[in-house]
Amino acid sequence: MHFTPDTTALVLTDPQNDFLSPTGVTWGLVGRSVQENETVRHIEDLLRAAKAGGYEVFVSPHYYYPTDDGWRFGGTVEKMMHDIGMFTRSGALDLSGFGGSGADWLESLKPYLEDGRTVVTSPHKVYGPQSNDLALQLRKRGISRVLLAGMSANLCVESHLRQLLEDGFEVAVVKDATAAAQHPELGDGYASALTNFGFLASAVPTTADVVEAIAEPARASA
Repeated sequence: MHFTPDTTALVLTDPQNDFLSPTGVTWGLVGRSVQENETVRHIEDLLRAAKAGGYEVFVSPHYYYPTDDGWRFGGTVEKMMHDIGMFTRSGALDLSGFGGSGADWLESLKPYLEDGRTVVTSPHKVYGPQSNDLALQLRKRGISRVLLAGMSANLCVESHLRQLLEDGFEVAVVKDATAAAQHPELGDGYASALTNFGFLASAVPTTADVVEAIAEPARASA
């Protein structure tokens, strides 16, 4: 997969406190995987390289509003997210209490995500981007290739991978810039995701691979 800033973008799913901070509501399930993969550091490395290389960055966030409490059914993890108050906001048009909450960006990522150039899409509501404007935002900017990273590997990342492929994008998943829950009964979500990434994605590089590929054209032109 060939990366160029005019056709390739970095897409991050859910780079939020509830997944990536030790104070997040899911840390007991995902924390070990996040630490083993050095997920936060790798996401920062990707953001730094993308910004320096002129690549556009998109974030597909996960938010729940009080009106979403009216949902009458859901899958196992979906129910859990609602039960533990994951990604909760006070309203679609209300940011009171948002700063520093579980729905907010991880603090170390804010300089990259709040630079006025990062595209933040409307929220996805379960796992995939079918319910938000990610594909539209990518298409409107001429993006045909996606470097995909974020949380969590076997849920939102994999769901975004599948839908972006169906929408006609070429997708590489950065395998160490994600992580997943490790549950005593449900299993290791990260191991499951890696298997599916290998079957589905155009490439499954490491962060170091991507940073090197982004930096190479700049060195060649120097």
